[in-house]
Amino acid sequence: MNKKYVLDTNVLIQAPYAMECFEENTVVIPMVVLEELDNLKKDDGERGANVRKAIRMLEQLREKGDIIKDGVLLDNGGTLRVETNFHDVELPEDFSEHKSDNRILKVCKGLVSTSEEPVVLVTKDILLRIKAQLIGINAEDFITEQVVEHEVQYKGREEVFVPEECFSEFKKKGVKIEEVYCIDENGKKYTPELYENEFIVLKADQSSKKTHLGRVEKGMIRKLAFQKKKPYGVSPRNSGQYFMQEALMQPADKAPLVIIKGMAGTSKTFYSLAVGLEKVVNEQREEYRRILICRPNAQFDEDIGFLPGDEQEKISPLLRPVIDNLEQLIDSDENERYVNEMELAGKIDEIFDRGMIQAEALNYIRGRSIVKTYLIIDEAQNMTPAQAKGIITRAGKGTKIILLGDPNQIDRPFLDERTNGLSYAAEHMKGSSLCWQITLTASECERSELAMDAIQRL
Repeated sequence: MNKKYVLDTNVLIQAPYAMECFEENTVVIPMVVLEELDNLKKDDGERGANVRKAIRMLEQLREKGDIIKDGVLLDNGGTLRVETNFHDVELPEDFSEHKSDNRILKVCKGLVSTSEEPVVLVTKDILLRIKAQLIGINAEDFITEQVVEHEVQYKGREEVFVPEECFSEFKKKGVKIEEVYCIDENGKKYTPELYENEFIVLKADQSSKKTHLGRVEKGMIRKLAFQKKKPYGVSPRNSGQYFMQEALMQPADKAPLVIIKGMAGTSKTFYSLAVGLEKVVNEQREEYRRILICRPNAQFDEDIGFLPGDEQEKISPLLRPVIDNLEQLIDSDENERYVNEMELAGKIDEIFDRGMIQAEALNYIRGRSIVKTYLIIDEAQNMTPAQAKGIITRAGKGTKIILLGDPNQIDRPFLDERTNGLSYAAEHMKGSSLCWQITLTASECERSELAMDAIQRL
């Protein structure tokens, strides 16, 4: 049986194409949604761009027929129409007459009373879904961009066992993926599904304390190529960091996209900067022209505001965590690092002044083709799927893109562990030969003893 899906404004703001995602059902857009789109159409950044795209799509549909009275047939066989009725529908006394959300609820309730088809409200707003349930209206999140639950998302790593004879020959010959196995909770062996570029902790089945670190490549598990490197003087302290170093050290033509997920203190930003400085400052091959750092604003839109100052001054508060990591990398002596803070600040300023490291607001990346750049997107969990796609498709020749973040620490409205850009990119790029991924574990936190203890206790 066909359904009527009523779309909230926030769905079209995040995904303008959403009106075409409901198969052969009827999509209803309340008049109040058009009014909200009209109020937002001049906004800067991604929000304004998406609103204008949604408006253009509605205009194209209007030209095809009567979008208000009869609705317009969509390419997928469904119908879209704008609903202008149901102003007099009664809601509970506590529901304000002038609030846009409640006007949408009036449309939903009116459709329920006049239609034989099931009515479903689609909104990113959790509280609106709760209010809908209170008055007996079915409500759902927009799930087209959702990935699987966080606990089962791709980790980019696996622990496997291998026969002793294969283990001893690993460094010389590698191991075929058909020769490795895992053991389930019942003690039974099974063959794991391994993806291209997945990192492997290889254990000998006769002595599980003996391990090798490797990576899946064209049906084989091969040893790490950069295991003995120390980028910018930094040494890996755990298997996760060895895997992270391997992905970051690979040249852009082999590993143009690296996705690193992990909680605070697992050295994601620190290690990414260390490898970037190694490539730009220490190596003579001129693999990259510069390090470019972006950090999404946690606000709903990416506008950096109208405060005084140039772009660098406006985004400097967002880059404070980056500066903290640079302080540790520029002066590795913990005892002497802060003896002369003016000198330390001067060294960091010199790196920025010489153009080796640059910082930009995320919305300024739109429409550009970035060439021979080591591009770090920190706190990438605060990107939308559309932003993640936009960033990845900006990669020009010789550019390496690193997405860093923790899907458990999302500050942006209407995003969660399943709909943020970092998780979206990770799941959709899983298995690509051009994408290397690793999820760092809580036990790999290297920030401090207190940070590690808090992770385990809190």
